[in-house]
Amino acid sequence: MGNRPEFLENSVIIGAHPDDELLWFNSILRDVDEVIIVYRDFWAQPGLGEARAEALGNYPRDRVTCLGIPESGAYGCADWNDPTLTEFGIGFSAEASRREATRIARKSLSAVRAINSDRVAAASVARSYQENHAVILEALESRLKPGMNVFSHNPWGEYGHEEHIQVYRVLEQLRDRIGFRLWMSNYCTERAMPLAMRYFADAPGGYVRLATDKSYAEEIAAVYKNAGCWTWADDWAWFDEECFMEAPRAAQKPAAHRHLFPLNFFAIDPAPPRKWLPIALTMSAASAAIAATISETI
Repeated sequence: MGNRPEFLENSVIIGAHPDDELLWFNSILRDVDEVIIVYRDFWAQPGLGEARAEALGNYPRDRVTCLGIPESGAYGCADWNDPTLTEFGIGFSAEASRREATRIARKSLSAVRAINSDRVAAASVARSYQENHAVILEALESRLKPGMNVFSHNPWGEYGHEEHIQVYRVLEQLRDRIGFRLWMSNYCTERAMPLAMRYFADAPGGYVRLATDKSYAEEIAAVYKNAGCWTWADDWAWFDEECFMEAPRAAQKPAAHRHLFPLNFFAIDPAPPRKWLPIALTMSAASAAIAATISETI
């Protein structure tokens, strides 16, 4: 394209899940040099990975690849009233422990053939999340180069998605090590605001404002919908514009009269509780659950 902006030279979008590249970066999706998706399969949704692979294979542009890393299932585990950042992304609340208890119970039920073992996570959410951090870092470190313009999730994960934050934290660590420019999206929800406010600065920073490409967005959304792996609302209305700014270097304590940049602010429904334990434990299954719990902790 003629007169290409400098911020799109040697550019890449790194999205956590298939369709994230569209939802948060559609104004530049047609024009960046490359798109990299991080996660693909999720144990709780058999067939999702294959459907996503089909969609990416039918993508209406080239240079779209997926690292194929399994999701950890971390969405909904953080304490968004008092979010705590960690080396691996964001810290978890008691919800992670509740899910681990459910996982162990399901593992026990699968041992007595009460449920399908394929529908049981191989490891805890916390362990999978931690291990994914190292895998993502290694995979991206070999693909990113000095001087690149890397567009990815913002530090609060748009609507507060723990895996979006993990991808951002990996890139934050690689930025100084490699020497690329890291750009973040401007989407936010009320849930993510407590963390977003930590990135407000003393003075307004520079940013790029671009019109969204709604027709192209609908074309790509149709690819995901046809493959059966569209994860967003069917009635989602695209914003007219998106803003991108270089990601700040560190979070700080929120204070009055600080600034960020224009936000695309929206609301989502609270995540419904996942019914991963649909049947009651029998006495034998309960005994197996206790045994499995003991073995998990040894």
